[in-house]
Amino acid sequence: MADAPLRVARERDGALLRLTLARPKANLIDAAMIAALFDALEAHRHAPELRGALIDHEGPHFSFGASVEEHLPAQCAQMLASLHALLGAMLEYPAPILVAARGQCLGGGLELALAGGRIHAAPDAKFGQPEMKLGVFAPAASVLLPWRVSQPAAEDLLFSGRAIGAEEARAIGLVQAIAEDPAAAALAYFDEHLAPRSAASLRHALKAARGARVQRAKAQLADVERLYLEGLMKTHDANEGLAAFLAKRAPRWEHR
Repeated sequence: MADAPLRVARERDGALLRLTLARPKANLIDAAMIAALFDALEAHRHAPELRGALIDHEGPHFSFGASVEEHLPAQCAQMLASLHALLGAMLEYPAPILVAARGQCLGGGLELALAGGRIHAAPDAKFGQPEMKLGVFAPAASVLLPWRVSQPAAEDLLFSGRAIGAEEARAIGLVQAIAEDPAAAALAYFDEHLAPRSAASLRHALKAARGARVQRAKAQLADVERLYLEGLMKTHDANEGLAAFLAKRAPRWEHR
């Protein structure tokens, strides 16, 4: 479909599942994109020859993040449930998931990248969780960022809402490689380090490396989802921040 949010291809004689976010320039991680990613991953999960997946993107930016409209009270429960189901499926995926990012990789876009594995970034890439600027927190990143970087580095991004460049992201361990063409670099990594391996052995290596940590992460995702819905979204400031963003005005915090 020409208007599909995601391009899906099997490459390298079926060894690589390539998922390309295809709604530039924002590539929003909205309900349609979440469903397309989940369905594509599930459709190929049991392919015996699969040795890896690559998530890359069309356009100059990986993703501006989630749809703010879907964060409003009427929709946010369904949005969080579907996003967290996708991220949980990625954490348990039986093949390594590589990520290639240029431009902005923010909010739900960064949460998507965090649930993968090795991140290849362009020199111009920017990574951040800007949710705090809207008066909300980033549920999945609250769990996954401390998995990928130190707790203080995670809290810096979660509490400040600031974005960091590729070099700083590599310095804190968020990004593993910087390249002018990150998708080409990710493919080269796949060809050299994953394609020659046994798919069966990789599946078991993923379980061994992640083990009980994945189950803890999934349990934590459920906990922060409840905190977001039953705690945060009952505050004045969370609703004010989202409304202010949509109205393109400065928020008026009441600190309650």
